[in-house]
Parts: sequence; C-alpha cells; structure tokens
Amino acid sequence: MNTYRSDVVGSLLRPDYLKEARERYESGTLSDAAFKRIEDRAVDEAVALQIRAGVDVISDGEMRRYAFFGHLIDAVEGFDKFGGWAIPFRDEQGAELVFKRPVVVSRLRRRRHLCAEEFTYLRARTDRPAKATLISAQQAAAYYEPEKSRGAYATIDAYLADLVDILREEVAELIRLGCTYIQIDSPQYAALVDPQHREGYRQRGNDPDRLLDRCIEMDNAVIGNHPGILFALHICRGNYRSKFHSRGDYGPITKVFRHTRFQRFLLEYDDARSGGFEPLQYVPEDRIVVLGLVTTKKAELESKEELKQRIREAQAFIPLERLALSTQCGFASTLEGNLLTPADQEAKLRLVAETAREVWGES
Repeated sequence: MNTYRSDVVGSLLRPDYLKEARERYESGTLSDAAFKRIEDRAVDEAVALQIRAGVDVISDGEMRRYAFFGHLIDAVEGFDKFGGWAIPFRDEQGAELVFKRPVVVSRLRRRRHLCAEEFTYLRARTDRPAKATLISAQQAAAYYEPEKSRGAYATIDAYLADLVDILREEVAELIRLGCTYIQIDSPQYAALVDPQHREGYRQRGNDPDRLLDRCIEMDNAVIGNHPGILFALHICRGNYRSKFHSRGDYGPITKVFRHTRFQRFLLEYDDARSGGFEPLQYVPEDRIVVLGLVTTKKAELESKEELKQRIREAQAFIPLERLALSTQCGFASTLEGNLLTPADQEAKLRLVAETAREVWGES
C-alpha cells in the first residue's frame, strides 16, 4: 500500500469566477452546460496547481461542491439545505461566525451518485494518484433533529440506516470507477475530544463514549472490506472562514485508531488546540498517520525547520516510516474559503511537498 508522504486534505480555494457562476446558476441565469464548463475549468486549474506544487496525491479541489458535505446534500433528496441548527465557529481572538447546517426533513432518495462525476473527470485529467473525498455517516448524523426530522424518520437510527446504505453504495461505485484512495471526512469526531462538547452531549442524554462506538461501527460498515483500496479518515476541529469549532487532544478518541478499518489517518496538528502527539502511540503498527502541521487558516508560512522539528517530536510516539505530511485541513471547507490568497495556498502546498521529500526522499 503506497504511503504517499505528501498529501492534500481535499478542498482548495474557489476562484472568483466559479463563485460568481454558482450564484448565476442557482438564480437560474446560467445553463447546466455553461456551469459545467466553468466547473471543469476550475478543476483543471486545481489539478495544475497541485502538480506544480509537487504533492504526491491530488484531489479535484472539491470545486463542484458548495461545502465539503455538499455532494451529499446535492445528490440526495430529503434535506433542507440551510434549515438545521446553527453551529458557532470561533477564532483565537473570540470572534464568532455562525454556520447553518442542513437537516433531514423527508425520506432519503439518491438522485445521482455523490462523487462519480468528480472522480471520473479527475481520473481523465491526470495520471497522478488521485483521491475521492466522502462525508462520513457520523458527520451526517448531525443533520437529524428530532422535531424537524421525525416526520421522515421516527428515530435517528432509521435515518442512519438509510444513510449508511447510500454511502456504502458510493464506496462501491468509486471502486468500480477505478478509485484506489478514498478519504472519509469526519470533523464531527473532534467534537468528541472537546471537554465542553462532551459535556454538552451528556446534558442532551448522549454518552459521548457510546456515541464514539456507534460512529466507529458506522464507519466500518461504510468502508466495508475492499482489499487493495486505501481508506483514510480525516479529523479536524472545524474549518470555516479560518475559524474553528472545537479544541482538545485526540486522547478521548484513540479507539478510532484501534477499532476502525482505516489504514491512514489525516490529523490536524497545526496549533496548540490539537494537543500533543502522545495519543499517536495508540495507532496500530500497520497504519499511517499524516501529520497536518501546515495550517490552512492563516497566510503566514511555516518554516521547513519548524515542520521537521515537529515531525521529530512525533517520532517519540510513532516511527518516521509510519508518518506523512499534509495541511491540517482543506483551504475551503465551504465555498467562501479561508482567509488566504491563491498564492498563499500554493506556497503552503509546495512547502508540504518539499519538506516531505527532504524528510522521506522521493515517493
């Protein structure tokens, strides 16, 4: 199984022309065909950027999504796009932004495959290793709200059963299309590392540790058993316009490392909110950890020496041959993107690629 020493999480900054085109498309003033041509151009540019930067794995930049979970909402009927409860994102100065989530309001029915168009287009545009990114069932569990969702699904378990079926089928379709690297995005796991959020779950009658067990079960059901396919899990603490949602080290969720079938974990480690590397000692010996040491939240560029020092610190808990390097998250979990320029983005991707080559040699 390829270790891919330099990786990308998925999303890249959307060009202004794509944002404008999406507005026109959603208002009905741009045709399907014209919008697809503009999306294609944005993906082509995203591929070229990653090849220039020299990273080992590339994505389509999630250019066809309005948010990292948009492939689910746009491809599956049953969600009110902005009708869910709002979650607060903060920065270190305490400034806050609220993000409105989707909510399930009718039975789920898949209109089309979630990622098939993204992957088949990407596959045709590059001979480099390419990944597909897919929302986790555990992330989408947050789109069930009893008072709004009960008319469609009497219980959250009934909703999740349908959701897991849809995601399992998506994994099978991606593999059929030739995808060999599938990343499951689950920032919601990080809510289970934050003491404040854990207490919130308890107050709502949800034991966070039992919730963790259920999440692991769902992830394993979604990824199934597919020899020769690389499955990765990405965990971060929220990423919305350079703001975050939660904080805390990975200690409370080390079960995820031990009991899921993922062979690769892309973990946020760009600042003190992520805690230390100690929990990495619980990662099984046949798994790879991708250290997300380069932040996508700020323009300031890390130094190679700083990154190498952090990699050395991680080696106290996990050997170098089981490590790789990436940014801590995507650059644009939502259409708006983080507070960086395209030039900042390219510099950070190049830094990841160059540092990885200097630490591990050529992939």
